[in-house]
Amino acid sequence: MKLRILIAPDKFKGCLDAVGVASAIRSGIESHPGDASVQVTILPLADGGDGSVDAAIAAGSQARTVEVHGENGQVRQAQIAFDGQTAVVEVAGTCGLSTVRGPLRPLTASSRGLGEAILAAAQLQPERIVVALGGSASTDGGAGMLAALGAEFRDVHGHPVEPDGGALSRIVRVDLDRIYDFGGIELIGASDVTNPLRGINGAARIFGPQKGADEAGVAILEQGLDALVKACARVGAINADALAATPGAGSAGGIGFGLLVLGGSLVSGAAYFLDLLHFDEHAQECDLVVTGEGRLDAQTSDGKLISAVCARSGNTPVWAVVGCSILDDRAAAGMGLSSVIALHDLADQDTSQDSALATNALHLAGRNIAHALTI
Repeated sequence: MKLRILIAPDKFKGCLDAVGVASAIRSGIESHPGDASVQVTILPLADGGDGSVDAAIAAGSQARTVEVHGENGQVRQAQIAFDGQTAVVEVAGTCGLSTVRGPLRPLTASSRGLGEAILAAAQLQPERIVVALGGSASTDGGAGMLAALGAEFRDVHGHPVEPDGGALSRIVRVDLDRIYDFGGIELIGASDVTNPLRGINGAARIFGPQKGADEAGVAILEQGLDALVKACARVGAINADALAATPGAGSAGGIGFGLLVLGGSLVSGAAYFLDLLHFDEHAQECDLVVTGEGRLDAQTSDGKLISAVCARSGNTPVWAVVGCSILDDRAAAGMGLSSVIALHDLADQDTSQDSALATNALHLAGRNIAHALTI
């Protein structure tokens, strides 16, 4: 009887996507002399960050190429995934940090490209559109996205404002009369970020520096987000202050807030994508789950993908292959992991930014897994 292994990792950020990670581990397992007794299935996962569209495509969705404006306004191509019912779009692949060429532009970066991708997804007439909210380059409160969907922003003189992080403070009026009518399409924002839009734990102060904003830039972005909320509050049907305080409103530079303005909802990215990719069904049909991501640390247990995989695997043992781990065996076991293999223990060099080195180390990790199972 064959031992059934499910390889279900997240991406190794900055190095390999989830498909590449899963494939490298599988090749290592299958290269072991005792591989005849093993049946391997791969299920690349995502948690709402970059790689979410690729994970949906790997799970059977069709890829659709769309033309959007990147974070700096240049036209580029991006992909969305569609399975006949659910369309998946992502911030990272449309207007996120991974699309930036050259220096970061924290005050001029816009989420317009995401709105264009959402509009293209809506034309497919899905039941729902899932927006993966990780990896954003902008801090515009989702205003760029809203503008692409038909919202209009005006300054104190009634002049149009093309919204980006630096221009938000000029906005005093928001007109949503021409916003796209989604006609019953459910809008879902997937992210494990629980920050509100404004304040000391908000989008500008917590994530602005990661996008290139210095102290003065963070202050400008915070002022702009506050102006956006006040302008939205003047729209009769919107309780903008309550939406801005919602956990997750600050995700993706405030795109979470923009989705709430549209009537969308925010959910846990890891849990949602495990459902979307039918993880539970796969886990029930295997004898071992091998998961992984770039880093295993104290934050992993706070709703990150590995901890979600452990919680959803029932009595099936879970092993993790990670880039690096700073958890001891007891902490890892407390999370539900039976074993941890860290690439920094297998390679003489840092693999975190070198896809070839990482692939080789993941292959070796796969061989080690097969060897341990054989023993």
